[in-house]
Amino acid sequence: MPATRADLFACLSELGIETRTVEHEPVFTVAESEKLERDLPGGHTKNLFLKDAKGKLFLVTAESHSQINLKTLHKILGCARLSFGSPDLLMEVLGVAPGSVTTLALINDRAGRVALVLDERLLSFDTINCHPLENTATTNIARDDLLRFIRFCGHEPRFVGLVDGPIV
Repeated sequence: MPATRADLFACLSELGIETRTVEHEPVFTVAESEKLERDLPGGHTKNLFLKDAKGKLFLVTAESHSQINLKTLHKILGCARLSFGSPDLLMEVLGVAPGSVTTLALINDRAGRVALVLDERLLSFDTINCHPLENTATTNIARDDLLRFIRFCGHEPRFVGLVDGPIV
């Protein structure tokens, strides 16, 4: 059974990580979340759950306005060609539904199946905004605390410059 939002917040609390969460209508796209960007400080994210042609899984977390070219991203990452992972695979591995993909879902990847790729642009923000496993809220977390949480979940982020081509 995947972790719930309450489980996530309990884990963050046990790690001594403070967050601020804002409830809102469900958002599925960067365009729909633009009002939140005006209201919440920090870096805002978009997340892509990808699978390469050899079955390797990636969670790409980018600054919301970074342009990512899926046709060339595999060259940057040194993997086979990429496509979006299916909703069933997303639920199986990260325990979230499409539209709720978030770096915080790594809490559910206990088997370490997903390679995390973080947009270098996010490092310029003191705080980062992520969905807390649901797209009906946004959680603001200090950048260094997010990195600590990621490592606690057994993942080592790979920082990559992702700006390369038409927006996804």
